[in-house]
Amino acid sequence: MDWFTAPEYWMSRLVFQRALAGVYLVAFLTAALQFRALIGERGMLPVPRYLERVPFRRAPALFHLHYSDRFFAASAWAGCAVSAALLAGLDSRLPLGAAMALWALPWALYLSIVNVGQTWYGFGWESLLLEVGFLSVFLGNDEVAPPIVVLFLLRWILFRVEFGAGLIKMRGDACWRKLTCLDFHHETQPMPGPLSWFFHRLPRPLHRVEVAANHVTQLVVPVLLFTPQPIATAAASLMVLTQLWLVLSGNFSWLNWITIVLALSAVEFPADPPSVAGPPVWYEVVVLAVAALLVGLSYQPVRNMLSRRQVMNRSFDPLHLVNTYGAFGSVSRIRYEVVVEGTADDAPREDSDWLEYEFKGKPGDPRRWPRQFAPYHLRLDWMMWFAALSPAYAGTWFGAMVERLLENDRDTLRLLRRSPFPSDAPPRYVRARLFRYRFTTWRELRETGACWERTYVREYLPPTRLTGVSHRS
Repeated sequence: MDWFTAPEYWMSRLVFQRALAGVYLVAFLTAALQFRALIGERGMLPVPRYLERVPFRRAPALFHLHYSDRFFAASAWAGCAVSAALLAGLDSRLPLGAAMALWALPWALYLSIVNVGQTWYGFGWESLLLEVGFLSVFLGNDEVAPPIVVLFLLRWILFRVEFGAGLIKMRGDACWRKLTCLDFHHETQPMPGPLSWFFHRLPRPLHRVEVAANHVTQLVVPVLLFTPQPIATAAASLMVLTQLWLVLSGNFSWLNWITIVLALSAVEFPADPPSVAGPPVWYEVVVLAVAALLVGLSYQPVRNMLSRRQVMNRSFDPLHLVNTYGAFGSVSRIRYEVVVEGTADDAPREDSDWLEYEFKGKPGDPRRWPRQFAPYHLRLDWMMWFAALSPAYAGTWFGAMVERLLENDRDTLRLLRRSPFPSDAPPRYVRARLFRYRFTTWRELRETGACWERTYVREYLPPTRLTGVSHRS
């Protein structure tokens, strides 16, 4: 091994790059299939309106040059195509410079999407994908061995993801320190998965073990990433196992998957490296310059981690080059859900024929078992969870969503599992009600077949109808 490269990690790089390309593919597919209703020209939070008030320097994006739904769709599908090509290994067949340019393309395209995505793209895994994606540009291809400094920076990202999440828990909700958070979390998490009911019903002593193991994995194990092999491989492997446990217990988009991808970059696979020439001087200069930039930018997330007022999931620059992460600094004890209903009656009454809209992922019908969607991200379903926590989270988009339901807007209805109204007969009124949800017990499940039990809490939005707004086709 020379001073610049680590040939023994060539298989680690290969696995990392192909897995990252898979995450990119899911991210672009999510954007392509959902953007029209969320941020399209007639969406709930239209991109053109956003671009009118936000300058390029604050949100660098290709769409400052031009925006149309067709152009956005072309960008998202182009991202899918490039991601698929990287997944198939096209970069390994190109010269080094061309391979770097190919890896830079999905980063630039996804940066443009995130920077105009507004509320719908305010999740930590968006910045995480961009930070990891930017660094992957400089990891090289089959022409050179993996640069040591880039491998180190990938571990640095993984350290900040895990250690930052561990600190935010210990500083946040007391239930993490008391080892009781998982008495509630599997039931109240944003989008339960098909096994979440069973995880919630595990014995409480086992929940204590889960929390304690989480603290070890996030506060102790990350330090071992910077130790010699095989200790670093063991630490990364333990992180992979922990993330797979989280994959089984919930639907956290691609957060767990990209963390696994990062951990795989630290694993030294038992494979003989191929013989390659030394890296060109221009490549060494570029990699070292970028590494120096990222180390300098790391000041802000390190300062945040050391602060008693640590914040979660924040970018410190508009390019999302270095960010801070964390999740569930507080855990809800009670699950609330907003249930949206419509009626075709001319006058809305309590005894009107109110029909419920069904969402794809979020709980609705108590008898409908949760589905597995991650790593695919159901953005509207996630924001409905936030809306149930507080109407403040719904202030910018909820009314627009209701308006589009009253119009039977085709793009909005595609985000749902089922609309109770035919396409040519939209509802006259739409309302929203807040319910408390809880997982049923073993006995209730056997007797009713329902995994949820729900109780009406209050009105969330009174019956609302269109006034002076033309119907859309």
